[in-house]
Amino acid sequence: MRTDPEGHGPVRFGPSVPDDGLPVLPELSAVLAAAASRPAAEPVGGGPALLDAARGYCERRGLPSASDGIAVAPGAPALLVALTAAIGGDVLVPRPCPAWWAPYARLLGRPAFHVPTPAESGGVPDPYALLETVRRVRAEGGDPRLLVLSVADDPTATVAPPELLHETLEAAVGEGLHLVSDETWRDTLHAPHDTVLLSPAEMLPERVTVVTDLSGALLPPGWPAALARFPPGQDADALHARVLDVLTALDARVAAPVAAAAGYALTEPEPVTSRVTDAVRLHARVAAAAHAAIVAAGALARPPQCGRHLYVDLTPLAPALTARGVGDAQELEDFLTARLGMPAPGGHRFGDDLEAPRVRLCTAPLLGDTAERREECLRSPAPLELPHVQRALNHLQSVFDELS
Repeated sequence: MRTDPEGHGPVRFGPSVPDDGLPVLPELSAVLAAAASRPAAEPVGGGPALLDAARGYCERRGLPSASDGIAVAPGAPALLVALTAAIGGDVLVPRPCPAWWAPYARLLGRPAFHVPTPAESGGVPDPYALLETVRRVRAEGGDPRLLVLSVADDPTATVAPPELLHETLEAAVGEGLHLVSDETWRDTLHAPHDTVLLSPAEMLPERVTVVTDLSGALLPPGWPAALARFPPGQDADALHARVLDVLTALDARVAAPVAAAAGYALTEPEPVTSRVTDAVRLHARVAAAAHAAIVAAGALARPPQCGRHLYVDLTPLAPALTARGVGDAQELEDFLTARLGMPAPGGHRFGDDLEAPRVRLCTAPLLGDTAERREECLRSPAPLELPHVQRALNHLQSVFDELS
C-alpha cells in the first residue's frame, strides 16, 4: 500500500461524479443569466417556485408529494449530511458505492459499514449480507439506523432488479432501518423501455427518503442543486424539520441563479428533455463500445445500463498487471490513469477492497478534448464513427489488449 499521501487523500482528492462533458444547454444558460442580478439566495430548503417544480418532477415519476414534503439544497452531499445528522446512529452503504457516501458519515463521527452487493448488480446490498451486517454491528455495540442505496448505480452503472430490491427492503424494514434512495441516475437509463427501474419509495412509501442530485441529468455539475422527497406521515414531518434545521446551521442555500435554472429544468420543457435524451443516447453508445473493447481484452465488467461510466474488474489480467508492478487498486489507478490519459479511480475509492484490481471509467473523456468536438458528438447520428472518438476507443482497447 502507498505511504505517500500526495494526490491520494480519501476526501479532498476523491473522484468526481461522472459528468456528461457536454456544453451547457443554451436555454439553461439563458435562464441562469437572466437571474444573475438577483442578490439573495433561496430560503433554506427552497422557495415556493422551486419546491413546486420539484414536486411536479417527483409526481411524474410516480412519487406524489406535497411541496412541504420536499427540500432542496446545493447538492446531494448537503442533503445526506443533514439526513445522517437528523436520523442519528450508524450508516450502512453498499460495497461498492459512490466515493462520497462514506466520508460524509465519518465527518459526522458516524461509522459507515459497507455491505456486499450481489453479482448481478451494484447499488443495493444483498439482503442476507445486510441482515448479517446489522446483527454483527449491534452485537459489537453499534446502532445501525440508516441504509443508503441506489437502484441506478454509481459506480457500477447497473440497475438493480425489482426482486432483489424487494428482498433487501424487507430485510431493512425488519431491522427498523430508514432508507435513503439516491436516484441521481434514474433519468440516464440506456434502454429505458427495456429496463425496469422501481424506486424503493414506490415499494415502501413510509420508510424511504429519495434524494436526487440534478447533476445526474438536468444540470451541469458546477451548478449544485439537489432535492429530497420525504415520505408522508408525522414521523417524516419531524425528519423534514430536523433536516431543515441542519441545512440552516450549514447555511446550505441554493444560489438564486442556480435555483432559477433548476426550477426551469425540473419542469422538463422540451429543450431539456431533448438534451437529456440525446446525451443519454450518446453516452450509452460510447459506454457500450468501451465495454465491448474491455471485455474483448479479457477484463470483466457488467454491461452498463445507466449513467456515463462503467466498472471494470481486471482480475483475469492479474499476471500482466503484476509484471508491470501493479499490485493493488491504487497502483492500478495510477497505471491506467497514466496509460489512458484519463481518470481511472480505483475501486478502493468506492469502498471496494484495496487488493481487488477494479476501476471506474467514465465516458466523457472519450468524446474529445474540446467543447467543439463534444458538441459534434452530440449532434452526430453516428458518433462512434467520428475520427476523434474512434481514436479514443482504439487507444482504450490497445491499453487493455497489452494486458491480455
